[in-house]
Amino acid sequence: MLSKTKYAALCVLAMEAFYVLCLIYGSFLVGKAQELHHSLFGLLPLFAWGDPVSLVWGGVLLGTFAFVAGWYIAWMHNVSLVSGNK
Repeated sequence: MLSKTKYAALCVLAMEAFYVLCLIYGSFLVGKAQELHHSLFGLLPLFAWGDPVSLVWGGVLLGTFAFVAGWYIAWMHNVSLVSGNK
């Protein structure tokens, strides 16, 4: 059995690390690649590239999504183990 909270917290940690790496990578891009990268971040609600409040908001939003998804995945895993024993 997986701990739902621990698994979800690990998903948040991984998502935040990935988010920071994507922000760093995006700051080194130029031209069309930079436009594409920044437009993908624009898919996040209320996100504007370069605004410090928006960068924090993006981290909070992605962390929330990761927590919910991680909790759900762990819950589904645990339910499948219980159902498999019957």
